Amino acid sequence: MSGAHPRVVVNCDGAARGNPGPAGAGAVVTDPDGTVLAEIAEGLGETTNNVAEYTAVIRGLEAAQRIGAEEVLLRSDSQLMVNQMTGRYRVKTAHLQPLHARVRDLVRGFRRVEFEHVPRAQNAAADALANRGVDDWLAGQDRPRYGS
Repeated sequence: MSGAHPRVVVNCDGAARGNPGPAGAGAVVTDPDGTVLAEIAEGLGETTNNVAEYTAVIRGLEAAQRIGAEEVLLRSDSQLMVNQMTGRYRVKTAHLQPLHARVRDLVRGFRRVEFEHVPRAQNAAADALANRGVDDWLAGQDRPRYGS
């Protein structure tokens, strides 16, 4: 499928019930017209909301890579993560630094990646997938779900 969708939009979200607490990552990859190309809902176990947010970005970029995207508009309601990825904020928390580095490595695999902060209401599909990941983990089904 490589090259079939050169431009994609990735909406991603992390969820944690408690901080730290049971957590999940969700991402929706669409073409620019909104056609869903991939969805990810992954339970992460007990971790922080920021780890969940970064994991959602990683899973979304990995999915975009698998479908052959060259350009990505990545949308998230995490102002912290978006500001860290755009260089406005430094990543001071030690346990987030390897996740930040992994996102940067993935970004280098695309011709262009743009990060955009969106209001939570505009990220509802990714939020629902992140919460499904939490629910699956809590139910003992902690395998990632990949589908289109």
